[in-house]
Amino acid sequence: MTDEAGAADAGKRSGFVTFVGRPNVGKSTLTNALVGEKVAITSDKPQTTRRAIRGIVNRPGGQLVLVDTPGLHKPRTLLGQRLNDLVEQVLGDVDVIGFCVPATEKVGPGDRRIAESLDGYRRAKKVAIVTKTDAATREQITDRLVEVDSLREDWAAVIPLSALTRDQLDVLTDELLSLMPQGPALYPEGVVTDESLEDRIAEIIREAALDGVRDELPHSIAVTIDDIAERDEGGLTDVYASIVVERDSQKAIIIGRKGARLRDVGTRARAQIEPLVGMKVFLKLHVRVAKEWQRDPKQLGRLGF
Repeated sequence: MTDEAGAADAGKRSGFVTFVGRPNVGKSTLTNALVGEKVAITSDKPQTTRRAIRGIVNRPGGQLVLVDTPGLHKPRTLLGQRLNDLVEQVLGDVDVIGFCVPATEKVGPGDRRIAESLDGYRRAKKVAIVTKTDAATREQITDRLVEVDSLREDWAAVIPLSALTRDQLDVLTDELLSLMPQGPALYPEGVVTDESLEDRIAEIIREAALDGVRDELPHSIAVTIDDIAERDEGGLTDVYASIVVERDSQKAIIIGRKGARLRDVGTRARAQIEPLVGMKVFLKLHVRVAKEWQRDPKQLGRLGF
């Protein structure tokens, strides 16, 4: 490291933070808002996030690496257990844990259980975050702050915010940076995630496929990228992907009447993929059945879990 680089890094802080909470409390939305770009897909379906996705936030005072993880839950399948194991691994490695509770819902047994479980991660500092304040009344926000504050005695801060309106996001960023160890940036400036292009495209397709489906189907959907190739002429990239489900009846739902639903999934996914690759995209989607893949160790391995 040159003297100039060392001087530039002096006094700066960098480190890892993860947000925990019940499924659907706004962790991925908060991650995207802090990064300033969509790096994690969002949905109102529980267990949308299935990997540890890193989003990078650069500020004059340093760098935050946000590790977006699945929501903690009672696992019913081998996939569910592996997602919980992933969360536990991340919690053991980060510098700060942000515990999220939505302002619109009273603190319940699941929240208390997660807050108590943070005892097992003594290395990390803890910050309580009351999310979705844009959808809550002032009374609800006040009640949540009191409830959350009483869950633990070692909160470094308790912060209400809205990722949607960006209210208090700077307050959270400054607080998180102040809790990080001193040190240089961990990623080059300009990098917003370490996710591969293939993984980001697969997640965009899965997000489009999740929209509007009900019951157990969201848990049964996975996406694999079979091929990505830029054509020699025409400024076009071909993307071939498979949407994987567990039963033939689910395949029929994804495809829809005369293929209408699958076309809609492709249209919505392509609109987000094209800005990512920087050119027009020909997207070909195929739906295939992998029976009970959530419970099959070999199939989980093939699907990247």
